[in-house]
Amino acid sequence: MTMMTPQPLDQQEDEEMLVPHSDVVEGPQPLVEGPQTMEVATADNAGTLENQVSDEPQASRFTWAIENFSRLNMKKIYSDIFVVGGYKWRVLIFPKGNNVDYLSMYLDVADSANLQYGWNRYAQFSLAIVNHVHNKYTVKKDTQHQFNQRESDWGFTSFMPLSELYDPNKGYLVNDTCIVEADVAVRKVVDYWAYDSKKETGYVGLKNQGATCYMNSLLQTLYHIPYFRKAVYHMPTTENDNPTGSIPLALQSLFYKLQYNDTSVATKELTKSFGWDTYDSFMQHDVQELNRVLCEKLEDKMKGTVVEGTIQQLFEGHHMNYIECINVDFKSTRKESFYDLQLDVKGCKDVYASFDKYVEVERLEGDNKYHAEDHGLQDAKKGVLFIDFPPVLQLQLKRFEYDFMRDTMVKINDRYEFPLELDLDRDNGKYLSPEADKRVRNLYMLHSVLVHSGGVHGGHYYAFIRPTLSDQWYKFDDERVTKEDVKRALEEQYGGEEETNPGYNNTPFKFTKYSNAYMLVYIRVSDKDKIICNVDEKDIAEHLRIRLKKEQEEKEDKRRYKAQAHLYTIIKVARDEDLREQIGKDIYFDLVDHDKVRNFRIQKQMPFNLFKEEVAKELGVPVQFQRFWIWAKRQNHTYRPNRPLTPQEEAQTVGALREVSNKAHNAELKLFLEVEYGPDLHPILLPEKIKEDILLFFKLYDPEKEELRYVGRLFVKSSGKPIEILTKLNELAGGYAPDEDIELFEEIKYEPSVMCERLDKRASFRFSQIEDGDIICFQKRPQPESEERFRFPDVPLFLEYVKNRQVVHFRALERPKEDEFFLELSKNHTYDDVVERVAQRLGLDDPSKIRLTPHNCYSQQPKPNPIKYRAVDHLLDMLVHYNQISDILYYEVLDIPLPELQCLKTLKVAFHHATKDEALILNIRLPKQSTVGDVLNEIKTKVELSHPSAELRLLEVFYHKIYKIFPINEKIENINDQYWTLRAEEIPEEEKNIGPNDSLIHVYHFTKESAQNQVQVQNFGDPFFLGIHEGERLEDVKLRIQRRLQVPDEEFSKWKFAFLSLGRPEYLEDSDIISSRFQRREVYGAWEQYLGLEHSDTTPKRAYAANQNRHTFEKPVKIYN
Repeated sequence: MTMMTPQPLDQQEDEEMLVPHSDVVEGPQPLVEGPQTMEVATADNAGTLENQVSDEPQASRFTWAIENFSRLNMKKIYSDIFVVGGYKWRVLIFPKGNNVDYLSMYLDVADSANLQYGWNRYAQFSLAIVNHVHNKYTVKKDTQHQFNQRESDWGFTSFMPLSELYDPNKGYLVNDTCIVEADVAVRKVVDYWAYDSKKETGYVGLKNQGATCYMNSLLQTLYHIPYFRKAVYHMPTTENDNPTGSIPLALQSLFYKLQYNDTSVATKELTKSFGWDTYDSFMQHDVQELNRVLCEKLEDKMKGTVVEGTIQQLFEGHHMNYIECINVDFKSTRKESFYDLQLDVKGCKDVYASFDKYVEVERLEGDNKYHAEDHGLQDAKKGVLFIDFPPVLQLQLKRFEYDFMRDTMVKINDRYEFPLELDLDRDNGKYLSPEADKRVRNLYMLHSVLVHSGGVHGGHYYAFIRPTLSDQWYKFDDERVTKEDVKRALEEQYGGEEETNPGYNNTPFKFTKYSNAYMLVYIRVSDKDKIICNVDEKDIAEHLRIRLKKEQEEKEDKRRYKAQAHLYTIIKVARDEDLREQIGKDIYFDLVDHDKVRNFRIQKQMPFNLFKEEVAKELGVPVQFQRFWIWAKRQNHTYRPNRPLTPQEEAQTVGALREVSNKAHNAELKLFLEVEYGPDLHPILLPEKIKEDILLFFKLYDPEKEELRYVGRLFVKSSGKPIEILTKLNELAGGYAPDEDIELFEEIKYEPSVMCERLDKRASFRFSQIEDGDIICFQKRPQPESEERFRFPDVPLFLEYVKNRQVVHFRALERPKEDEFFLELSKNHTYDDVVERVAQRLGLDDPSKIRLTPHNCYSQQPKPNPIKYRAVDHLLDMLVHYNQISDILYYEVLDIPLPELQCLKTLKVAFHHATKDEALILNIRLPKQSTVGDVLNEIKTKVELSHPSAELRLLEVFYHKIYKIFPINEKIENINDQYWTLRAEEIPEEEKNIGPNDSLIHVYHFTKESAQNQVQVQNFGDPFFLGIHEGERLEDVKLRIQRRLQVPDEEFSKWKFAFLSLGRPEYLEDSDIISSRFQRREVYGAWEQYLGLEHSDTTPKRAYAANQNRHTFEKPVKIYN
């Protein structure tokens, strides 16, 4: 299931339902008393549960009359228990609100405290406060929810304002009685996990990587177009290709597994081949956008192969955009191709109505006349007709649209019908252009219905598909595939409202359906046999079959291995050879990495003595020469050999011994194999170990080479002293003189910090608390000059270095994707240490001119804010991002020291000269306490003014609109130039002399973009202010604008002028009085009312506009490979 942000679950989207001490969200909420962290809940729940619930709900209405309502003094009250669908329910209300000024009301599972662990139940329900006087004023809200142990109640914290409820004139309390109605419909939940999709349907699903259900529904749709699947199989790939780096191979692999696997298929290989990281997989995207991007990629990768052109053959159609003059003989046409069509849902009852709207003729007349070549402005008609439709027709239903009044995207849940059979030749081919081939019969059968369940910012996607165009439909919902009837695939995905009948003598109640069709795929009847073709193993390259069969066999082996795991124990045997191999290379602390030693998979019932024979065969060490030690985890978190196994233990089974040695009850037994070798390097009998004997392990440190290595182990007497084994240690070191003066250190622990202490050579091992399994590090005694010669003259310093060393990759901030260099640093390095090393590497004399920025591990981008001078203590603090440690830092070389810069504010300002076209980009750096006036004075010193006494002002511009004129005395410290453009300009003389009855209005450039007959206004260019006089007509204003912008007459004659309010143009005549349009109105901001100049956008794109797209709802879909 895909979980995104909270969604509105009822139609009253303007009403806020508040969770106390949390963000304001729309829609029903769990009961919350007092402060809490809000749970994310979406309408998506319903879509996810549809496969889990039976079709026929049991429904009922419960009515609760609460007397003496205004005199209730308890915080919350429960209704009597009522039963629906065999379950016990009750209504819970907070008469004075649940910490809000609203009545709070919830549906509650009455017996939740007594239900068995893991219970859940699903219900659609509405709650209502009845109006005694006028039923139409009854307040009613509906939702749906899966109730469980964690969420045993669900409803509305802000149901209705208390002021309305308690108002005696409103009719909600009559005779101080409040009537509550609860309509509840229950569907039984069935066992999701026991279901076998392949067995039940013959098809398998796709695993969801986090938020990839939108992709899964599309991939299933494409897979079930056999001609497309066959073309993918025939794309050339080789056995040397890697699926994670090759989109064709990854898609072939995915389709093969969908065709032949018995269980659901993972999509990770495919998303990796897209170049996506985990972060991309958790970003929900648009199905249509992914469809286009994927098809473009495949089209590109099919070029020059036997399947070149497949995408176009399947999905490409053509339409003709035309403009035809009415009074003169002039017609302009443009042929365009499409891979899918976007159809309007709002205002259309079905697909045919959308096509009617698509080809609807628009009249260009009055203010909107068409400028025809050689004919000037003419009345004309404009429209679209289809030249040809593709064999596979993909229809994108516009369920989401921008609401100008609310300034947000909204989802259209209106009822919208689509037929099983779609005839696009209807009404004598009214959708077709004159040049269309009338011999082609454009009759289509519905193949797939992609469904979106949820709201505008998130939800869940799944697909209904009939793979062979038979009457049997299937629902593909991530991993789960179910058989469905045509009603589920069609009528139930139309949207609109669903009516539930609560039984005899009760009024039916309705729920808004949040699951509805979002994309339709139709296949042309005449092409059906070609497209629904047979695809079998001969279509799949041999290397791919071999590779995937091998993968399948390995997967089966793993499954069997896992199924039998409870019968076996893994015994990991570490030997001297492992210690020599690993210490100083893979590890420095402790003795061995157990994941890299020899392991044996042994049946638990095998006697341990028999296991020793296995070891003898495998390792060539006869049984009589083997002694096994058990490892133990010490209190200081180190892991050491603790004691030899006793003869009694070796007589036990492997399983019994594992349980003795391991309290954690995992399937592993870790042992150390002690073997002694004679001079001829053959194993010899081991001396008997008595209580006095201690087994010690020795590491040798060379400060010159900065090398630590394992040199062997010895038994010592607990009463003995280190001084007695010095000669033996020099022998182990190899190359040391027998009397070499050496220092000894005990390696005690390394977490959370290193503890390695000098060992007194003259004290007994017992006195120094040395025991079995301890590690002694030794080295030549450091000489006085060692501290200067070596970075780490002794063992403790070296181990401290190893524990904290960190390789950091540095990148220039302006090139955040490229590693420039890396440095080996210590996590304990101070801020000064780090910048000093960076400056040294860059050949910079002053380290204070280095500014560092940390890395965001999730977005793989620099964090927005750099590290302030000495604001962090150590390198580790710079690298930590939540619970992860990064190894990347970004650097900048500043022109002044960072401490000075931090006292200054740098603003990026675009200066617009009074007469020159191009803007001058300035970086203004001033003390933070400076004002806008100081900024303007600084600008005056850097630019050429039209005259010495020119006055300047500073504006905030965003998306080609002016949002603010900064007051002269405003402090610059809080001015943001990251998302908005700061613009400085001379104040025109005419504005300075503006009269008391004159107005200063906003003037913006705009174009109208038409997408499938829906017009959207797009602003561009440089906005400006204009002073208008009372009673001034448009024709006079136009002259001033033309003079100001220096536009040639011919071009200016094509411009149109409109008054725009909240994005809607109202075209003006030359005789219109401009000032009358710009009366003071209550609008959100002055920039929402402006004089619009409509003309084509020929302005060059300025570099500084690049940061104006930083506010986006979501990342675009990108396939990188």
